[in-house]
Amino acid sequence: MTMPALLPAVTASPVADAYARLTEVFPGVRAEILAEGESAPGGPGWVGAHELAAGGAALDTFLAFDAEQVRRDYGQEGRPDVIASFGLHRYAWPACLLVTVPWFLHRRVPRVPVEDVSFQRALGHLTLRVREFACLPDDPAAGLPGARVVADEAALRAEVLDAVAEHLGPVLEGFRPRMRRGKRALWGMATDEIVEGLWYVAHLLGEEGRAMRELEALLPGTTAPYVGTAGFRELTGPNGESLPTRDRASCCLFYTLRPEDTCVTCPRTCDEERVRKLTPAL
Repeated sequence: MTMPALLPAVTASPVADAYARLTEVFPGVRAEILAEGESAPGGPGWVGAHELAAGGAALDTFLAFDAEQVRRDYGQEGRPDVIASFGLHRYAWPACLLVTVPWFLHRRVPRVPVEDVSFQRALGHLTLRVREFACLPDDPAAGLPGARVVADEAALRAEVLDAVAEHLGPVLEGFRPRMRRGKRALWGMATDEIVEGLWYVAHLLGEEGRAMRELEALLPGTTAPYVGTAGFRELTGPNGESLPTRDRASCCLFYTLRPEDTCVTCPRTCDEERVRKLTPAL
């Protein structure tokens, strides 16, 4: 009997499982890896990261979403630099997860240049191509196309920072004319996006403590162009419980809309107020 020819096996991306796990614990973000030859999506709501980096009409449209949200939710106009800060945060937070989540879960660090990422902010949907990734020598994926083996954990941490900088650097330049911030302040924002995004997702994964330790090793405060450390510290609650917090390297400017309602990690928020916010209501 003649047997049918076997079809070649389809190899999933080495970071696909990490993105699937991300969406499982946080459905608000979905990262979809495009197949070879598949076009990036377009149409209303979609923007390429390279378009944000260009800083033109696509960025105007992107920021109009934030301006309208501020008018709707707070009944006032936001300053242009505040709107730009909100927009940058709402892109950079999920974009950093494209790199940090595969590193945290599987010790694989994809390269995601701006030309290879698109974003639909209303849906929290990112698409990307993964042409290259770094991994450790004992990784089963080390022999796959696009794999680049590095020596050890320290080298892999360097890959994380390089991959995020490769992606966010052009985006920061696209936003910079809209913001009253210098280059150092913008990279302080990048530091915060790396830390707070993974910290939040790791909490959902039940691995907050490990994430804090690994982020402290990732960002010791001496790696340019990033500014500041992971910034973690502990406060003591009213019953002696430990309350993890951190000090942001930058400010999101939300205080310009609600001065009385600062973020719990904001440099403007005193420890007494942090304890109050972090202590569950009985």
